[in-house]
Amino acid sequence: MEKEALFYKKISSKIVQCQLCPHFCTLNYGEKGKCGVRKNINGKLISLVYEKPCSLAIDPIEKKPLYHFLPGKKTLSIATPGCNLRCKHCQNFEISQMDFEKVITFNMKPRDVVKQAIKNKSKIISYTYTEPTIFYEYILDIAKEANKNHIRNVTVTNGFINPSPLKQLCKYLDASNIDIKSINNDFYEVVCSAKLEPILEAIKIMKQEGIWIELTNLIIPGFNDSEKDIISLISWIKRNLGDEVPLHFSAFFPTNKMLNVPPTSPSFLIKAREIALSLGLKYVYTGNIRYEEGETTYCPDCNKALIIRKGYEIIKNNLKKGKCPYCGKNIAGVWE
Repeated sequence: MEKEALFYKKISSKIVQCQLCPHFCTLNYGEKGKCGVRKNINGKLISLVYEKPCSLAIDPIEKKPLYHFLPGKKTLSIATPGCNLRCKHCQNFEISQMDFEKVITFNMKPRDVVKQAIKNKSKIISYTYTEPTIFYEYILDIAKEANKNHIRNVTVTNGFINPSPLKQLCKYLDASNIDIKSINNDFYEVVCSAKLEPILEAIKIMKQEGIWIELTNLIIPGFNDSEKDIISLISWIKRNLGDEVPLHFSAFFPTNKMLNVPPTSPSFLIKAREIALSLGLKYVYTGNIRYEEGETTYCPDCNKALIIRKGYEIIKNNLKKGKCPYCGKNIAGVWE
């Protein structure tokens, strides 16, 4: 089903400008935006992926990764083709960067997505795998239906979205993991074909709107792995979001257009975590490596292990109503 986009303006009878993300694509008849899935059809901007998911799965919420949001719960994960970035290291490039027409999709109405979540006893729907921003209208309609059924909504996003549509979406959103790929704008321009500042602004808006947020930083050797960049990222988080926003350092593995780049060494990932903790962040994790300390949630006051994980599995959850049972510290998160 083709759906008229919510955020665009007419430049002339034949030309429209998309207002959804900071690319502000200006499109003549028949042209698609950089995302590949929003098209000028007869002077209207149309979403080509409304009700056309390419992926549907049941995941643990830890896979997003969200460690402080309903740990141990299942989430229905959904994606459509397309993305508004062109990251050279994208692991899902076959559905995010492939021509829309070449990706296998199926039809699924918003209410049927919610019914699928209910059938699988999932109290969370996650918009993930590709970039949720580009299937904005679909998310909005699913999220509204989900809210009616007391189901939470989560995005896993690159954060490259304009303030107005983001604030509208936040009315129905409960949590988000934002992939902050680097604190360096050059990285975004060279590796992702995007800009950093709108992403930082989006993260701040989500925080202000009361969305539970966690951040992921994929460390790519030779690109965003300088100690200076890591310290700058941590400083920005503390200054703008506070010290209780969880940060996940994740290991890179060669993929897509970065097959010649070596994988991130586990020792460097562990070092990044130690730097972040030493600089005052309270909840710092490592991903894509086996490192028990980096998977465990510790009390920032008494340092006792509170949630012990092995991969995406919860081995033990010692939290008592969101508090450390040993010292009574309130642990930041959404626990029920």
